[in-house]
Amino acid sequence: MITLGHYLTLSTALFCIAVAGIFLNRRNVIVLLMALELLLLAVNMNFVAFSRYLGDPAGQVFVFFILTVAAAEAAIGLAILVVLFRNRATIDVDQLDSLKG
Repeated sequence: MITLGHYLTLSTALFCIAVAGIFLNRRNVIVLLMALELLLLAVNMNFVAFSRYLGDPAGQVFVFFILTVAAAEAAIGLAILVVLFRNRATIDVDQLDSLKG
């Protein structure tokens, strides 16, 4: 039987992997975006687990709003990456810190 503790353990592992991905890899923007999506996935899993445990569907409804924001963030982030790659021919974070006005 899978309990609330199992879901929370998995969510904690996902969150820790995402935080490690953000702090250890600061060079590739795509990996940073994927780590951010993993953070949102960990939060969503907590919402769904507690919603199921407490019998309240409000957490599951809130997950849909988070997924909408995550999809918009991914689409806008990838669009910005495409424009930056066309202009600079790189997506290295260290070389993207100086922007021209």
